[in-house]
Amino acid sequence: MTERCRWAEGDPVMEAYHDHEWGVPLRDSRTLWEMLMLEGFQAGLSWRTILHRREGFREAFAGFDPAKVAAFGPVDVERLMGDPGIIRARAKIEATIGAARIYCAMMEAGEDFSDWLWALVGGETQVNDGVHVPAQTPVSEAMSKALKARGFKFVGPVIVYAFMQAVGMVNDHAPDCFRRAAV
Repeated sequence: MTERCRWAEGDPVMEAYHDHEWGVPLRDSRTLWEMLMLEGFQAGLSWRTILHRREGFREAFAGFDPAKVAAFGPVDVERLMGDPGIIRARAKIEATIGAARIYCAMMEAGEDFSDWLWALVGGETQVNDGVHVPAQTPVSEAMSKALKARGFKFVGPVIVYAFMQAVGMVNDHAPDCFRRAAV
């Protein structure tokens, strides 16, 4: 059997996510925004819960098209509050709409979301030992502070560190995981 990070074992959806997505450096601005929003919905929950509802989130939030989400209003918030395919937390829904507006404003100002985020981590993946995996780091604290300064919500340093792991800004695959060297 191929070794993988233990957190992903035993659930086919988690295994597929681990084997094909988690830790792979992601440079697409829209997809980075989607991942940051999903990580925000994870606050207080498990990633498994979010991952199993990812398609529901994508459907509810117009494919995570920031321009479309930025145009959402009170009627959309109420629609989303009734959607069983997502996490129905008003504050998180409103934070996602607000984040879409921030994202669009950045892009309209000529500021690429991916370039901005990656600059906060020095432009390349940080490789950790995979044994001592922290909940947060000084880099995730700095990114959290920068995101909050822009107006993003649900971007505390622990959430941001999980985001950094997911999108390949840090490599925290276990030493014996077959994906460690690949990413």
